[in-house]
Amino acid sequence: MTTPDRLYVSVIVTLPFVITSLHFWLSGANSPPIVLEETYYIPLFLGIFRFGLKGGLLSYGVVSLAYIPFFFGIWATTSIAFLDRFLHLLFSGIFVVLAGLLIDRERQREKQSQKDRYLAGVGQVATTIVHDLKNPLITILGFAKRMREGKGNMDKAAYAIWDSAERMQNIVENTLDFARPIKLNTQEEDIRGILDKVITSCKMKAEQVGINLSLEVPADPIKIAVDRHQMQRALTNLVDNSIEASTEGQKVIISAEGAAKNLVIRVRDYGMGMDQEALENIFVPFYTKKSKGTGLGMAIVKKIVEGHSGKITIESRVGHGTEVIVELPAPRLSK
Repeated sequence: MTTPDRLYVSVIVTLPFVITSLHFWLSGANSPPIVLEETYYIPLFLGIFRFGLKGGLLSYGVVSLAYIPFFFGIWATTSIAFLDRFLHLLFSGIFVVLAGLLIDRERQREKQSQKDRYLAGVGQVATTIVHDLKNPLITILGFAKRMREGKGNMDKAAYAIWDSAERMQNIVENTLDFARPIKLNTQEEDIRGILDKVITSCKMKAEQVGINLSLEVPADPIKIAVDRHQMQRALTNLVDNSIEASTEGQKVIISAEGAAKNLVIRVRDYGMGMDQEALENIFVPFYTKKSKGTGLGMAIVKKIVEGHSGKITIESRVGHGTEVIVELPAPRLSK
């Protein structure tokens, strides 16, 4: 039994007797009406909503036990008073059974709904992976057949096969990375060094399409505990996306700013931006509008950032570019 369940059981068992004690304390010998009678429904509600019909019935048993004194002495001086107590218990029992059955049925329906959503999600994932693997596989088979038949340019065919196999490997690795729990090896790092590595790895791609990369960081070190490899991977993905969303002559600005409670990293581009649908689904696995890619990149970035107890938000407008904001907690600044 979990700690919250133990707490609920303690309240359910204790509360009816507390309520009965309050009745005796309030009434003395001169005020026999059960002024707090409806409060017995509180433990019944708790039992039903926490444990369903079974919990409701157990709660009803405890409440009935605590209610027994009201059938005797000053509480039941007439047959009408006795009947009133009996009907109260009867209607409470009917309420418990009906409410418990409804709660159990709704929970069963929710479980089935979750199972259906899970199976639908598995089907969607399988369909997406098969679709993404199908095109490079067709390319490999086609060029392999041409090579076997001695047709076409052998170098071109070999490159096409290598490129397609690399795409397939990337799809498989991204899928595995998304599926398994992230493992972080955190050490104190200067985030400026990580951003330098990101700029270096993205520089060639940016130059090929005429995009200017700009890094804006403080002169003083910004120390924070991160997994260098994973954080560099996440930030590289963000910068790559900004480059792909930009056109020749535009710039992508990467900045970092440390404060007392958090470190803020921004990746800003002035490219095509995203519409509302893309913005709402940006972190949804396998969602992508690109002709290539698995749609797992941003989902993995979010997983890495949240693995560092951080937060990632995106602001974007069509035709005005996109800004990705990564917030990481409690950096330590040193001068």
